[in-house]
Amino acid sequence: MPRLLITGITGLIGRSVLRSILAEKLDFEVIALVRPGTETKRFAEFQNDVEIVNLDLADIPALKDYIWKNRFDCILHIGALRGGRKFSRDEYLKANLHSTEQFAEYCLENRAKLIFCSSVGVFGAIPEELPANNETERNPDNYYHFTKIESEKVINRAVMKGLNAAILRPSITYGTGDKGFPYQLVRLVSMNRFPLIDKRVWIHLCHIDTITAAFTWLLKNEFSPGLSLNVADRDPVQLNELVNFISRQVHGANYRGLFRFDRRFFRTGEWLAKKVKNELWVSRFQLISRSWFYQVDPTYELMRLPETFTIPGIQIVIAEFLEK
Repeated sequence: MPRLLITGITGLIGRSVLRSILAEKLDFEVIALVRPGTETKRFAEFQNDVEIVNLDLADIPALKDYIWKNRFDCILHIGALRGGRKFSRDEYLKANLHSTEQFAEYCLENRAKLIFCSSVGVFGAIPEELPANNETERNPDNYYHFTKIESEKVINRAVMKGLNAAILRPSITYGTGDKGFPYQLVRLVSMNRFPLIDKRVWIHLCHIDTITAAFTWLLKNEFSPGLSLNVADRDPVQLNELVNFISRQVHGANYRGLFRFDRRFFRTGEWLAKKVKNELWVSRFQLISRSWFYQVDPTYELMRLPETFTIPGIQIVIAEFLEK
């Protein structure tokens, strides 16, 4: 039976992809890497069906020793240190970039397939052209984005040497169990405290079912080596419309929050965040005051994915928030 190594199963995307692999009974013997010290409850649902190996992606000597002493037919590399967390640049570099280097080298040498989870962040928090596409200039506006850009370069160089690899770039993903941007958006709207800008802004989120279906498609189908695709909902959505939709679901009426500002407020906040070198707050100000969306037509056309739309898809997050 083909052996599949997967990383990132305690995160939103990795957990959902592994559930799909098991639910569809794909023909793999699955081995999952989990960071030592991770609470067992975060991966307990998989313990009877998957071999769990405690190994930190940032421990490059241990990672290299492990993969080269084993056989894998496919590596599904989803795990990473996410942006905005309090890790050193060295930790980001090892966990995100150097681990990818090891997987690419292994797969190239052993003719294994590599499927990599990158991020639309390779275009920067706010792309320089819209919709962002494969030709859009990369922008390492924070260190997390830098590691994803460099990881893609590593994979693409290996593809030129014969590596069979594909790259998926999910947008900010929403689904049950994550407390990131979409959940915080719902929380702030419910409290009437979301700072809404007084201009038209388009944003482009990704339903968890969409990115899960994309990864599952790659596991079940042949693809051209070097395939790189952006993954998000079928269309972007106006932020104002999304906020009103959330408010109607929570309060039964359009948003009546007290915080409505012109663009100068957000530019000032962004400037201050840059002055104190707080990458997380820089991106927060940018994401709610500027447009960001991506070319996803090639993804839907190739994979024939079920179309998802942020309205009403965001209900999955609203429901979780209301149940807390």
